[in-house]
Amino acid sequence: MVDALTGNVAELVAEAAERAPRRAALVDAASGRTMDWARTNAAVDAYVGTLDAAGLRPGDRVVVPLPNGPEFCVALFGILRAGGVAVPAAATSPELPNLVEDSGATLVVGDTVPVPDPDASAEPVEARNSGEDTAVLCYTSGTAGVPRGVMLSHRALLSNVRQCAQLRPAPVTASDRVLLVVPLFHLYGLGPGLLQVTSAAATAVLLDSFGTDRTLKVCADNEVTALVGVPAMYQALTAADPEHLARGLASVRLMTSGAAPLSPSVLSAMKDATGLHVFEGYGLTETGPVLTSTLVGGVAKPGSVGRPLPGVELRLVDTDGDPAGTAADPDEEGWFDEDEPETGRIAAKGPNLFSGYWPDGTGGPDEEGWFRTGDVGYLDSDGDLRLVDRAGDLIIVNGFNVYPNEVERVLAELPEVAEAAAVGVPDDRTGEQVMAVLVLAPGATLTEDEVRDHCASRLARFKVPSTVQFADELPHSPTGKVRRSTLRGSVT
Repeated sequence: MVDALTGNVAELVAEAAERAPRRAALVDAASGRTMDWARTNAAVDAYVGTLDAAGLRPGDRVVVPLPNGPEFCVALFGILRAGGVAVPAAATSPELPNLVEDSGATLVVGDTVPVPDPDASAEPVEARNSGEDTAVLCYTSGTAGVPRGVMLSHRALLSNVRQCAQLRPAPVTASDRVLLVVPLFHLYGLGPGLLQVTSAAATAVLLDSFGTDRTLKVCADNEVTALVGVPAMYQALTAADPEHLARGLASVRLMTSGAAPLSPSVLSAMKDATGLHVFEGYGLTETGPVLTSTLVGGVAKPGSVGRPLPGVELRLVDTDGDPAGTAADPDEEGWFDEDEPETGRIAAKGPNLFSGYWPDGTGGPDEEGWFRTGDVGYLDSDGDLRLVDRAGDLIIVNGFNVYPNEVERVLAELPEVAEAAAVGVPDDRTGEQVMAVLVLAPGATLTEDEVRDHCASRLARFKVPSTVQFADELPHSPTGKVRRSTLRGSVT
């Protein structure tokens, strides 16, 4: 077994090839092409030769702007085996030139170095670089909207794979066929998706884009047993005919969700249609990425993202980084007030944390190993983490805190609303005011006054939107998360 603290991520492929050489490894849903683990490992070895011929040196960054498919997987593992640093990127992103420049990449797959040939093979190559060496430079916009390179070592990625593998039921087992439609250039698709599948020597069913009918057909045709999904994906699936949904997911044993909070109504709808719970998790690119999961407690509890993974420590802190009151022992009588839970910034500690931001490693864990996230949350009476919002998205009206999620939940109660976002906009009198941006359901009509009247009946006056705008769509990240920073930036 690859040592999580000293190994190279690409060793996971070699291990899978040794344990299950003829088991299907990568299934390209578009073409139906299947590669077993022996073939995948050989293709990775061959790509190391291609990279060497292109002049790659250990530590060089290589941008991988490929869609979900066998070529992406072989390129990623080939770069890591060759001692390079993989920089995953969206295949058609307009930000690609900036990413190449900022990372100082020497090679770009499909441009300055060829896309891998899945049929190529070569003599076995020993992995170069390991442990604390940077394996992946993953760009994340965070709260500021400015992409930042997150430096993830082999140690961080392998540690998170091992932590997730200890959960029960296991997210991925050797017999699983896992649908990977979440973009692999996002760490959620890469870590809990591809790396977890590889570690278990399971089978990845690779789909380059999500569509409800297409996804259900791929799941049925490939007898998919596990889904790694995001809330937007599950929300779209629940809109399908219940019988069609149940048939498409008939072989599925486990569904997980991450990257954004999952609505309790979607959780309930998936359970009604399939008989299965969707287990939620929480994490960040900076944390490798998974920190918590409802799989830890074994209960898919609406509104909760569960408890810390094995080897992960969490605590809630104030703005100065001092521990908040909710970090107490949940078994201690009287520590928790259900009516007024004390919130705090979520701080994490563990071997899965990143090494800092590119290029100089600033902003990483402190001297004691703690990393303070930009998320605000609290622990409920069971000791499960519940997210409140992003600290950077906090709206302050006359000195009072308004969390956008709270407003958005009330807006979503209106049957005419398909999607809602709440952001803060400058106000000379109060500092900020709440602005709501709504996407209406097809054929629905709604006035600004109706929206405000509904909110006024459910929220304190300072939380009621002063401005209501209607839009055809909201800006989203690749994993379906609403980009509030983009909405704020559009306000003039």
